[in-house]
Amino acid sequence: MTNHWIDLKNSDTILIMGSNAAENHPISFKWVTKAQENGATVIHVDPRFTRTSTKADMHATLRSGTDISILGGMIKYILDNDLIFKEYVVNYTNASFIVGDDYTFEDGIFAGFDSKNKTYDKSKWAFAMDAKGNPKKDPTLKDPKCVYQMLKKHYERYTLDKIVEISGMKKADLIKLYETYAATGKSDKAGTIMYAMGWTQHTVGVQNIRSMAMIQLLLGNIGIAGGGVNALRGESNVQGSTDHCLLYHILPGYLKTPKATQQSLAAYDKVYTPISNDPKSANWWANYPKYSASLLKAMWRDQDPKDSFNYLPKLDSGSAADYSWLTLFDKMDEGQFKGLFAWGMNPACSGANSNKTRSAMTKLDWMVNVNIFPNETGWFWEGPGMDPSKIKTEVFFLPCAVSIEKEGSITNSGRWMQWRYKGPDAPNGLKPDGDLIYELMHEIQELYKKEGGAYPDPITKLSWDGIATNGVFDPHKTAKLINGFFTKDTEVKGKKFKKGDQIPSFAYLQTDGSTCSGNWLYCNSYTAKGNMAARRSLAQTEEQANIGLFPNFSWCWPVNRRILYNRASVDLKGNPWNPKKAVIKWTGPKTKWQGDIPDGGWAPGDKYAFIMRKHGFGQLFGPGRADGPFPEHYEPLECPVKSHPFSSTLHNPVALAFNDEAKAVCNPKFPLVGTTYRVAEHWQTGLMTRNCDWLTEAEPQIFVEMSTELAELRGIKNGEKVTVSSVRGTLWAVAIVTKRLKPFTIQGTVVHQVGLPWHFGWTWPKDGGDSANILTPSAGDPNTGIPETKAFMVNVSKA
Repeated sequence: MTNHWIDLKNSDTILIMGSNAAENHPISFKWVTKAQENGATVIHVDPRFTRTSTKADMHATLRSGTDISILGGMIKYILDNDLIFKEYVVNYTNASFIVGDDYTFEDGIFAGFDSKNKTYDKSKWAFAMDAKGNPKKDPTLKDPKCVYQMLKKHYERYTLDKIVEISGMKKADLIKLYETYAATGKSDKAGTIMYAMGWTQHTVGVQNIRSMAMIQLLLGNIGIAGGGVNALRGESNVQGSTDHCLLYHILPGYLKTPKATQQSLAAYDKVYTPISNDPKSANWWANYPKYSASLLKAMWRDQDPKDSFNYLPKLDSGSAADYSWLTLFDKMDEGQFKGLFAWGMNPACSGANSNKTRSAMTKLDWMVNVNIFPNETGWFWEGPGMDPSKIKTEVFFLPCAVSIEKEGSITNSGRWMQWRYKGPDAPNGLKPDGDLIYELMHEIQELYKKEGGAYPDPITKLSWDGIATNGVFDPHKTAKLINGFFTKDTEVKGKKFKKGDQIPSFAYLQTDGSTCSGNWLYCNSYTAKGNMAARRSLAQTEEQANIGLFPNFSWCWPVNRRILYNRASVDLKGNPWNPKKAVIKWTGPKTKWQGDIPDGGWAPGDKYAFIMRKHGFGQLFGPGRADGPFPEHYEPLECPVKSHPFSSTLHNPVALAFNDEAKAVCNPKFPLVGTTYRVAEHWQTGLMTRNCDWLTEAEPQIFVEMSTELAELRGIKNGEKVTVSSVRGTLWAVAIVTKRLKPFTIQGTVVHQVGLPWHFGWTWPKDGGDSANILTPSAGDPNTGIPETKAFMVNVSKA
């Protein structure tokens, strides 16, 4: 989230799309309701009529996988009707930048496409540069090669009739959606978007979100109270896990995982440290070498970062096609892995194409499953279709403590790091994850010291004592290491620090090894003042209380800034666009900024607003994505149509897919659009909740939701068992026949959609069914590799 939960109350219009927030992120709806009480309009766009829809002022339906057609149409509507917040767009976005001559877009394909390798040469999307090496600009926005005009040209195809034809949304709803949301493009209005997995789990997932980010930039809704692009994450600590590098392509603090071609720290830093020749660009990532050196020092404290860089694992490429989740299990199924740690997860149910995932596990020599209950992953060898006598995999199950049985932090959707204290002791001497991880690595270090190995230094020289006290994992010591401290006496910015002093903020990190920090974004979270995440004060200034910043409750990255890019909430003189809901305001050279922590403390006009961007501007034209600088509608890799109205390119041409796996495209055997979702009664794969009797009583079995029209067509009655099948597999489910789903008219043909929750598995409860992911395809977004589990093709028949 660029903003935070409480800030939702400041919105005038809330668009919830790709989410059933009322059911799956209920805390968010406390603040959505506050906004409604203040006169806000809530719009819900979703294939189903859900609990969120019941609370919305407007609900509109769409076929899963057609979001970009609708969002692209909104961009066209805003531009055609001149509804942009022009002063914001000119001063704070790259709308005025001139695009280079190499850029083209023809029939769904951008310049630089390599059809053999399914990649783009992104150098073809570069800006035209002036003599000083800065992007050329046209502040009048009239140059035909400027981003603003290129944007108009790109989306001129996205007419209302074409959008209705492919999405199934009613034309009246489409117009009302556009009129209502586009009205927030005024200085005294704010609109926000709330999205979740309904947007991300597509082969165009990243571009779904970019589409809305572009709309927010056009309307001036980034950096302001009640605005932003707000991902609904949650208790599974997705925010914290990505901040601290759960994914293959990042290190803590969103630093890049090095590639094999980068043979030195200097070479690595050079690739990822942007250079701007514009003195008004803060270009904050120019500090990259400080953050990489400090991270290395946190891991290998006694080594020079130039040497310890060699200890980091390297990628041959940064491609999702080579390293992401789907590829991991594809390679495992080919026998390329010996072992797997399935830690705090249940991939036998959570991963797309579950039958393939389970088959892959049979090819392992060993698996370690760390979890709180027996589950489908640890017991895959007993599952449907398995013959244990033919499976070589040796499985180790390590039961562990649950979250309330251990101390530590969690980072919520709004980037708030909140400290949690330990509750009851775990039963039977079970240990928290931190203890298990510490003890395991300690044993590995001892083994390497004793027996050696091909390359023992990265293991034996790791400063593993940095997270433990007297041989026991210490969450406070770990948090202090994440914040970072000085490794020797030094002076920075005129201030003297002693070895061991906690670093006040990331502005003090250095490249010479004198500072360590496990995550530069969290530097300022555990300082000499104490554990900032443990704060519980509700104290606020009058300005902060007006919009509900609560800066003394917990801690927010970066440096406790509650709303990102808040320099865009003021004009070039530092005056708030909307004084009634000011985030920050300039009060003069002596008193400076008031309100939130400003996104850079410079005086107004000294630096551009978007300090994390190389050129300092929000990106309407985004040349860094794997699948194009502008979002483009492509059909899911499984879809009910052979063509769409925007180009002859049916699917994302660089989507992650496996050529040996069939896909159902306009296949009469699988005529129904399928999607997966969550319910309030269960959590994730249901591992915790399926083991709670009262929750399984409330929701005991997997079900498939379908319209009354489809049920009548198939002769299915509410409550009957039915068979749901896809190219990949078959499962049974209980039919829920409901008016919450309606058929769509797509290109003149009636298309039905069904939905299944993905919380179930075969281990428990008895007769509870199995994972909905048995049906979902191995297809993913080219930027992240996230699987496309929100749109695929199935059939439903009486069991």
